[in-house]
Amino acid sequence: MTRTDLEARYLHLMRDVLPAQARAEGWPIRLDHCFMRVALDHVFEDAWYAHVERRPAYQYVSEAHLAEAVRHAEAMRDGGTPVVAAMNRQSLRWRGKA
Repeated sequence: MTRTDLEARYLHLMRDVLPAQARAEGWPIRLDHCFMRVALDHVFEDAWYAHVERRPAYQYVSEAHLAEAVRHAEAMRDGGTPVVAAMNRQSLRWRGKA
């Protein structure tokens, strides 16, 4: 996949697929920016903003990091509520909010 393809895939998952699935299945997070936070935090195993200075983050991370964020988004899509809940809790722990 090219960088352009990765960005398009990332945005489609974050803005369309995951929020729709979250509404349908009653996930603990529902908004696109929450899915972006969780996926990017998992890429860095830390709050993503400690590693990316510019926004929007997906435009400034490496191609490898973007591909990893897409994989995390797909894991949320495929794993549903238990995976999303666990990933969200871990993201909040990295941020000192859990």
